[in-house]
Amino acid sequence: MTLLSVPDMNCGHCKASVEAALAALPAAAPVAVDLTLRQVTVGGDTAPEALVKALAEIGFPASVVTAA
Repeated sequence: MTLLSVPDMNCGHCKASVEAALAALPAAAPVAVDLTLRQVTVGGDTAPEALVKALAEIGFPASVVTAA
Protein backbone atom coordinates (compact mmCIF):
# COMPACT_ATOMS: atom_id res chain seq x y z
CA MET A 1 0.00 0.00 0.00
CA THR A 2 1.18 3.51 -0.85
CA LEU A 3 -0.04 6.79 0.60
CA LEU A 4 0.38 9.82 -1.66
CA SER A 5 -0.02 13.50 -0.96
CA VAL A 6 -1.72 15.32 -3.85
CA PRO A 7 -1.95 18.97 -2.72
CA ASP A 8 -3.54 20.33 -5.92
CA MET A 9 -6.52 17.94 -5.73
CA ASN A 10 -9.41 20.04 -4.45
CA CYS A 11 -12.73 19.11 -6.12
CA GLY A 12 -14.85 16.21 -7.24
CA HIS A 13 -13.56 16.44 -10.80
CA CYS A 14 -9.96 16.32 -9.53
CA LYS A 15 -10.82 13.29 -7.43
CA ALA A 16 -12.36 11.48 -10.40
CA SER A 17 -9.35 12.26 -12.60
CA VAL A 18 -6.90 10.99 -9.99
CA GLU A 19 -8.93 7.82 -9.41
CA ALA A 20 -9.14 7.09 -13.13
CA ALA A 21 -5.43 7.67 -13.77
CA LEU A 22 -4.36 5.40 -10.93
CA ALA A 23 -6.98 2.71 -11.56
CA ALA A 24 -5.67 2.43 -15.13
CA LEU A 25 -2.29 1.24 -13.86
CA PRO A 26 -1.76 -2.51 -13.56
CA ALA A 27 -1.91 -3.80 -9.98
CA ALA A 28 -2.91 -0.41 -8.52
CA ALA A 29 -6.15 -1.34 -6.81
CA PRO A 30 -7.92 -0.40 -4.69
CA VAL A 31 -7.62 3.38 -4.94
CA ALA A 32 -9.11 5.48 -2.12
CA VAL A 33 -9.10 9.28 -2.32
CA ASP A 34 -9.47 11.54 0.72
CA LEU A 35 -10.30 14.91 -0.76
CA THR A 36 -10.28 16.67 2.62
CA LEU A 37 -6.71 15.60 3.42
CA ARG A 38 -5.72 15.65 -0.27
CA GLN A 39 -4.29 12.18 0.02
CA VAL A 40 -4.65 8.98 -1.98
CA THR A 41 -4.17 5.45 -0.71
CA VAL A 42 -3.28 2.91 -3.39
CA GLY A 43 -3.18 -0.83 -2.79
CA GLY A 44 -1.45 -3.36 -4.97
CA ASP A 45 2.12 -3.71 -6.09
CA THR A 46 2.59 -0.73 -8.39
CA ALA A 47 5.86 1.11 -7.70
CA PRO A 48 5.32 4.43 -5.92
CA GLU A 49 7.35 6.18 -8.63
CA ALA A 50 4.90 4.94 -11.28
CA LEU A 51 1.98 6.32 -9.26
CA VAL A 52 3.63 9.73 -8.94
CA LYS A 53 4.46 9.73 -12.66
CA ALA A 54 0.87 8.85 -13.64
CA LEU A 55 -0.46 11.74 -11.59
CA ALA A 56 2.15 14.17 -12.93
CA GLU A 57 1.10 13.24 -16.47
CA ILE A 58 -2.45 14.47 -15.75
CA GLY A 59 -1.27 17.65 -14.02
CA PHE A 60 -1.31 16.61 -10.37
CA PRO A 61 2.11 16.76 -8.70
CA ALA A 62 2.23 14.16 -5.93
CA SER A 63 4.67 12.93 -3.33
CA VAL A 64 4.98 9.67 -1.48
CA VAL A 65 4.05 9.89 2.20
CA THR A 66 4.51 6.20 2.98
CA ALA A 67 5.08 3.06 0.93
CA ALA A 68 4.90 -0.51 2.15
